[in-house]
Amino acid sequence: MTSVDRVTQQARSNPRAEAKSRGLLPSGEETGMPKLSPGKLSPQELTRLVFPYLGSPRPEALVGAALGEDAAVLDMGGDSLLVLSTDPITGAGQEIGWLAVHIACNDLAAAGAEPVGLLLTWLIPPHVAAEELAMMMSDADRAARSLGVAILGGHSEVTPYLPQLVVVATAVGKTPRGRLIRTGGAQLGDALYLSKALALEGTAILARELAEELRPVLGEELLAHAATFLEEISVVPEGLLAASLGAHAMHDVTEGGLLGGAWEMMEASACGLCVEEESLPIRLETALLCRALELDPLALVSSGAMLIAAPPGLLEEPFAQCGLPLTRIGSFHTERTLIFVKGGVEQKQVFDGREELWRALARRHDTPRRHDTSR
Repeated sequence: MTSVDRVTQQARSNPRAEAKSRGLLPSGEETGMPKLSPGKLSPQELTRLVFPYLGSPRPEALVGAALGEDAAVLDMGGDSLLVLSTDPITGAGQEIGWLAVHIACNDLAAAGAEPVGLLLTWLIPPHVAAEELAMMMSDADRAARSLGVAILGGHSEVTPYLPQLVVVATAVGKTPRGRLIRTGGAQLGDALYLSKALALEGTAILARELAEELRPVLGEELLAHAATFLEEISVVPEGLLAASLGAHAMHDVTEGGLLGGAWEMMEASACGLCVEEESLPIRLETALLCRALELDPLALVSSGAMLIAAPPGLLEEPFAQCGLPLTRIGSFHTERTLIFVKGGVEQKQVFDGREELWRALARRHDTPRRHDTSR
């Protein structure tokens, strides 16, 4: 064996060393530079590390990368605008295909767009069996059919450089001209509404991933019901309805929970926001699970809920007629601060990128696996 062969063999037995030798890791990784924390990049990190490097501006790009915006929008001519979004799923061991489709399409719905198609990229560790991939694709197919969306293509490969499977879904949709909704469209005097309830996704994931720990505390029946919350993960119905009624702004409540979503919506709209904490809809299963794990439900990933800014009284009756749960939880004001009110006491809030799912999954002493990167 030559020295070159020996080095190559050693590198292949150590994927990290091989990645470093191929230039896939920064040379200064062990020089004491600050490391990024697991989870969604904070607004400060996005502003410093990502947004300065966005390529060449294009006249077709009506909406690009910005804090809080769920999707990009292109004007390619014609009667409709093209809306795009992309999201990875890395923290849900079960029904990952179902989640990937709905999470990506939810971002389109937040822009008032009808989902049309998806591209799925699967990055698969060698330990994943072929039958597992087929099952995950079956879940993705079921989700896509529930929305009337086509899976148009994508990419699949087995890679030794990841400890857990990653799927990235890119969704493409369309919306009529004049009906585009942005996260930053809230107006002074608008009411803030929340569809369904807090932390549905986080509750369902933890009920599945930490079932053994939670079963003695919550009981089998409650835990099983909490796991079914994944079936309610889509916000496409409420997004399209709110857009048709003339809502001013929407934001899919993903990583960072309600706290992160409300802060991003407030910042994008350049106005203040007051949230009545006691009006927030939270299910018994979520409250008990968060109490057992000592988590803050306000900062737990909440896909399945949509934040909607609209004139007071615009949405309640149509949503009720369609059987879509909706709760008024706050209002927008002039002072650019996020205030939560509980028991008549006001408390200013600042979002720092915190996500309670990561802290809970760390209990398993392995790498947490979900990362949603809504901008």
